[in-house]
Amino acid sequence: MAAAELLQRALQEKGVKYCMASFVDMHGVSKAKFVPIEHLGHMLEGSELYTGAALEGVPQDVSEEEVVAHPDRESCTVLPWQTDVAWFASDLWCHGKPFDACSRNILGFQQERARKHGYAFKLGIEAEFYVLREVDGKIVPGADRDQLRLPCYDARGALDNLGWLGELVQAMQTLGWGVYSFDHEDGNGQFEIDFDYADGCVTADRYVFFRMMAGQIAARHGCFASFMPKPFADKTGSGAHFNISLADAATGRNLFDDPSDSQGCGLSALGYQFVAGVLRHLPAITAVVAPTVNSYKRLVKQGAMSQFTWAPVFACFGNNNRTNAVRIPRAGGRMELRAADSACNPYLGAALVLAAGLEGIEQGLDSGPPNRDNMYLKSPEELRRLGVGMLPRSLGEALEAFRDDALAVRVFGESMSGAWLAQKEREWLSFQNHVSEWERDRYLRMY
Repeated sequence: MAAAELLQRALQEKGVKYCMASFVDMHGVSKAKFVPIEHLGHMLEGSELYTGAALEGVPQDVSEEEVVAHPDRESCTVLPWQTDVAWFASDLWCHGKPFDACSRNILGFQQERARKHGYAFKLGIEAEFYVLREVDGKIVPGADRDQLRLPCYDARGALDNLGWLGELVQAMQTLGWGVYSFDHEDGNGQFEIDFDYADGCVTADRYVFFRMMAGQIAARHGCFASFMPKPFADKTGSGAHFNISLADAATGRNLFDDPSDSQGCGLSALGYQFVAGVLRHLPAITAVVAPTVNSYKRLVKQGAMSQFTWAPVFACFGNNNRTNAVRIPRAGGRMELRAADSACNPYLGAALVLAAGLEGIEQGLDSGPPNRDNMYLKSPEELRRLGVGMLPRSLGEALEAFRDDALAVRVFGESMSGAWLAQKEREWLSFQNHVSEWERDRYLRMY
């Protein structure tokens, strides 16, 4: 019996009636076609065509050949909240070959480059997000009592939200993702769920699926999940910190782990070289992992908040020190990129970070010593003396950094880099031309 027929039969025994061939646009937003389970074999062979020009984030003209979804059988996931549907992450093809502007393909190309070095790319993503509801035209937290001034780790707030939150966590456990921690975060209605790291593409698939799943489950409870990076000026933004390591492709041994590290971070020489590559390209990377106008309202030291935001603003690395954009957590053996936020396309972000890190290894770059102090408290002169610059302070600055970075353009490829920059520049221009309520309140009757 053919493998497709066996898979179809197994899914039918679980009650599956429909299958989704799913992919993301350049923004990381899920798209899909559905087929009846009886059509699964055809779907797996690439029967589902998509007109790229109909989608904002797939760079194609209306006259071009359709893209074709090639589902990854290993990614097959029965929706925990709707068990008659199975989801498949898919690579896009065009003209009989992988589509070079497919986000998942772009990550796959970089993982293949890592494999040629003998490395397996490992990725974990910390999922932060808000769950909110609309009452009389106002956006409020999902639970009525979630009103504390400093609600981080609030037990009552988590318990009040345990209806949708518990359903979401149990769904993740059913899928075998290995949830090991979840909590109420620093904003009213904000939560974080942490689950096991995995192969880079697998984790990116899971994060895309997670955003869809969180939204669907929250809706069942009269709420909505928001992955906007900074929905409230006076509340903490939502990150999606990337935790990265390289393993030996043959043995699985963590190549970043070194308990005898003389700098005390538990990181190997290979790991420091990887970090150095990431630091070299960090401004361009920031454009991809913090990809919206709103992202840069999260990447501030204080802003409208009464306390520090804990968000990274400096292009530097350190030990277990959250004031650096790149952090080496206390246990060592990995690096954490703290600039990534909840709106990122995880495939594109991971691809660029991996490419930058591999360049650091190939060229034997030196990361310098880790910063151990509270970088928020450093004066401009102290930062200059340390050689520490700022991350981009707006989407416009970040796009300039991306455009000027040959590695970033090369990783994305000509088609995606051109289309992505054009899309993001339109977004930035639209924001610049928008007249806000703040401006009217301040200037309309000022003179």
